[in-house]
Amino acid sequence: MMTSQPIGLASSKIKEIIFVVEEDAEGGYIAQALGESIFTQADDLDSLRSMIKDALECHFPNPEERPQLIRLHIVRDEVFAL
Repeated sequence: MMTSQPIGLASSKIKEIIFVVEEDAEGGYIAQALGESIFTQADDLDSLRSMIKDALECHFPNPEERPQLIRLHIVRDEVFAL
């Protein structure tokens, strides 16, 4: 016997979310989620991780809908002379 599942319920859960992390020109770091309207900032990377978790709790109030994995893509601009 086949069991049916409500349409969209299983597919609505995001398994992983990716944040692009950049150094802020004024100091600290800024993070922006890809595919979601989630932005946050902090003075250091440890604080940024905490702020990202807090932002996800606000954006996904239902714990069952929150991503299981958070991936940080840290982008740094580096310039050096030859």
